[in-house]
Amino acid sequence: MIESWLLDTGPMVAYLLARDPAHARTSSVIDTFRGQFITTTAVITEVMYFVRRAPDGPDRLIGLLHATQTQVVDLSELRALDVCARLMRRYFDTPMDFADATLVWAAETLGVFDICTLDRRGFSIFRPTSGKRFRLVLP
Repeated sequence: MIESWLLDTGPMVAYLLARDPAHARTSSVIDTFRGQFITTTAVITEVMYFVRRAPDGPDRLIGLLHATQTQVVDLSELRALDVCARLMRRYFDTPMDFADATLVWAAETLGVFDICTLDRRGFSIFRPTSGKRFRLVLP
């Protein structure tokens, strides 16, 4: 069975922007991982926003997604959006944004709880409805 990791906004932005303080750390992890990355369209939207002004930023993001064969999960069902809104209310004080909520939803839906994220605080607290903890894979 192929190992799967959820991929959050922070590591992708850090990977794509060499000036990011987490660039070296995230690059080594992303470059050496041989499993399946999974992310959501909401995360891709956030990354696009952060890399939009970098030379070829959006193109480099798409290149990264192709090179890593990242599975991009689209949330279009109202039931999934309801779950995300409920999660955002539940973790309002942490806080949880929509992209975070979609990753928690994806974890529950796909049964993948390993996550590549820089948001150690949030994903140490966030739980899907099963109550299962995330395993943070970045050192």
